[in-house]
Amino acid sequence: MKFIVIGITDNPEPFFTPEIMEIIKNGKVFSGGKRHHEIVAPFLPADAQWIDITVPLDAVFEQYQLSTINGQWSTILVFASGDPLFFGFANTIQRKMPEAEMVVYPTFNSLQTLAHRLLLPYHDMRIVSLTGRPWQEFDRALIERTQKIGVLTDKEHTPTTIAQRMLDYGFTQYQVNVGEHLGNPAKEKVKTLSLEETAHSEFTQPNCVILSTLNAKLSTKPFGVPDSSFALLDGREKMITKMPIRLLTLQALDLSKRKTLWDIGFCTGSISIEARLQFPHLHIEAFEIRPECEAIIQENMRRLGVPGINIHIGDFRSVCCHAMTTSKTPPDAVFIGGHGGKLKEIMTKVMTVLAPDGCIVMNSVTPQSRQMWEEACHDLGLTQEPSLHITLNDYNPITILKCRR
Repeated sequence: MKFIVIGITDNPEPFFTPEIMEIIKNGKVFSGGKRHHEIVAPFLPADAQWIDITVPLDAVFEQYQLSTINGQWSTILVFASGDPLFFGFANTIQRKMPEAEMVVYPTFNSLQTLAHRLLLPYHDMRIVSLTGRPWQEFDRALIERTQKIGVLTDKEHTPTTIAQRMLDYGFTQYQVNVGEHLGNPAKEKVKTLSLEETAHSEFTQPNCVILSTLNAKLSTKPFGVPDSSFALLDGREKMITKMPIRLLTLQALDLSKRKTLWDIGFCTGSISIEARLQFPHLHIEAFEIRPECEAIIQENMRRLGVPGINIHIGDFRSVCCHAMTTSKTPPDAVFIGGHGGKLKEIMTKVMTVLAPDGCIVMNSVTPQSRQMWEEACHDLGLTQEPSLHITLNDYNPITILKCRR
């Protein structure tokens, strides 16, 4: 099967080169979104067959498979927005039908067009797509102090919600450039606003966003958050893992090469927050049995500019771990910050989903917790790595424990 994918803008009167006009003239089977159909309908042959691109996409590709002429697969002409290889439908074709032949005729994508309207150099712009995607990569770009971010939006991740999220987590040094209906002379709008103005405005779809700091200086990302920066549980200083211990714990978890961290018994969230700051590529799931800790970790996330930690309140032993790994990678790093005397039960449950190369780390303060760890590792057939025994100032000695399958 062969696909010819043609990029178009939102212009209701598109221009096509003579080469593309000839391809359209000789085409039989065409495809695209409803908006694309409205734009290109005047150019299609009278006997053209049109296949709407709608979800679920599997049904669309089934129609492609059934599109034959005289027993031979048709060449399908697909109209797509902008550059079809830029988070576009050509990527989907490659993923779903890797053996198909494909030719692409791109035009400017929406972020390129917006940059041109603004006369803004974009060679150093980091691209994030929020179209049907979670906040993960956008949050990562903010945490990594990216100075220029191009964002593809959708009906949920709008310029308004993007600006509000940035304000909630203290990323206030940016200005917002919004392009609406780019390429459509009658509807196109380009606006440059503050975050506050954007958060209180409404925008029409389709649109895209370029965030830029201009000459504003972004705050530096700390290597080790001071303990005094955290809100505490009942003001109890001993209920937080101290900064040097946190950093040694992250080292033991070997997070630079991990994908998903589970923090069980997060309390104030210091381990999750430090991990997200130092390794913003991580997916982090944080668990805590005490309901009052939810407000504390949320306060600390906002105070320290760390969005994107998923919070779960309740007894970890009642969590459906397999359901949590359905759409995400399984945990390949687990930190147990609290276990309430149920360490073996918790570790047993973790082992049902832990990635083959995953590890578990725990900080032990008492001989009793160390003994529970030893027994659990023995009973579950886990291999222990050499422990690290450390005393910090006047606090009780702590042993950093680590095991793997």
